Amino acid sequence: MTGCERKAVNRNYFNSYVWKPALAKAGVIAPLGESEGNGARVREPSREHGFHALRHFYASEELEAGESVVSPARWLGHSEPGFTLRKYSHFLPRAGARGSAAIDAVFA
Repeated sequence: MTGCERKAVNRNYFNSYVWKPALAKAGVIAPLGESEGNGARVREPSREHGFHALRHFYASEELEAGESVVSPARWLGHSEPGFTLRKYSHFLPRAGARGSAAIDAVFA
């Protein structure tokens, strides 16, 4: 993902000024709270609601839709597709459904 200068978006900037404010406005996470002492406004740290969650969403949706594992592996910058499968296969609740349907069709 790149910004208007065509440089990679800094994940910390994106989390703090784009993604988490949008989640707060949608009511997914709590709005900013006051920190102790210095008055800085802080959010609860959470990898679950951060920029990284978008990678998980992309990979799981691509794989669930039947895309070859090679494609999301390449887009995510993984060195080999096996890593992508190991990392994201638990997001595939319907995994194997197409294979089962194919076998069922053979014996129908």
